[in-house]
Amino acid sequence: MYSRYKKLMKKLKEGKTAILDGGVGTELERRGVQMDASWCGSASLNTKILTEIHLDYIRAGSEIITTNTYASSRLMLNAAGLGNSFSEINAKAVQAAKDARISSGRDDILIAGSVSHRFPIADGDKKSDPKIKVSRDELFNTCKEMATFLVKNGCDFILLEMMYHPDRMQVVFEAVKEVGLPVWAGFSLRKTRDGRIVSLTDEKIIPLNELLYLTKDYDFDVLGIMHTNVELITDCIRILKDFYDGPIMVYPDSGGWLSPNWDFSSVISVEQFSKKAIEWKGEGARIIGGCCGLSPEHIANLSL
Repeated sequence: MYSRYKKLMKKLKEGKTAILDGGVGTELERRGVQMDASWCGSASLNTKILTEIHLDYIRAGSEIITTNTYASSRLMLNAAGLGNSFSEINAKAVQAAKDARISSGRDDILIAGSVSHRFPIADGDKKSDPKIKVSRDELFNTCKEMATFLVKNGCDFILLEMMYHPDRMQVVFEAVKEVGLPVWAGFSLRKTRDGRIVSLTDEKIIPLNELLYLTKDYDFDVLGIMHTNVELITDCIRILKDFYDGPIMVYPDSGGWLSPNWDFSSVISVEQFSKKAIEWKGEGARIIGGCCGLSPEHIANLSL
């Protein structure tokens, strides 16, 4: 496990580029798996399809594959009436990634264990239901449980996904601080009408540099931008470079969201995505992949 990770970090420090996978939850939906109140959390029960998705990403050139655990915390599974199946669902999620690595014959493939501060979202909504109240302790315990599970089940590092809510972010940071694996953090952003790059949250406007400041007391190996519109990534990299001199990760989304489904009608073409990725590499991104809406075809077309 550690030799795989050290090999990747050495590659990044040499200025080389690593390829991350693309969307996993949306790819499950694209292949016919039904989404529910946990979004794609329970979809890991479709083990054969999930394993094939991971394997397709490896075949496409991904050096890092991500567990389908972004939406399968106990908090999310409770919303779907599946809280008692936490261990079963997440064990299948991690095992699918491990099985894909074995099938590929590539022991150097890294498995990123996804952790989020996601709250349940009502069907048809685009953001968390304000009526849903989760205490700081509940969120801490939820994230600590997930991170600990991912460590015990053999992930190579912890990937904090869709960090955008400052209060929740700090709870997540504390929850994963001492789990025993390296941690990467990905921030999700939007652009205001006056052109500022700010947190994805609608509750208040928080500039990207303020979100980044919250990482100063934590030893993250990689910082980056994810689940953010393709057109914002270059500007985000430039802001990130002013704050941080470590490896930069980018993996944007493309398309649209109407819970619990993804709109694939406006997803960027594989050719345009490849051109953007070359631009991001030129700006200093060292880990490049895709998030929601982006497929193995997008990853396979990268020329980095």
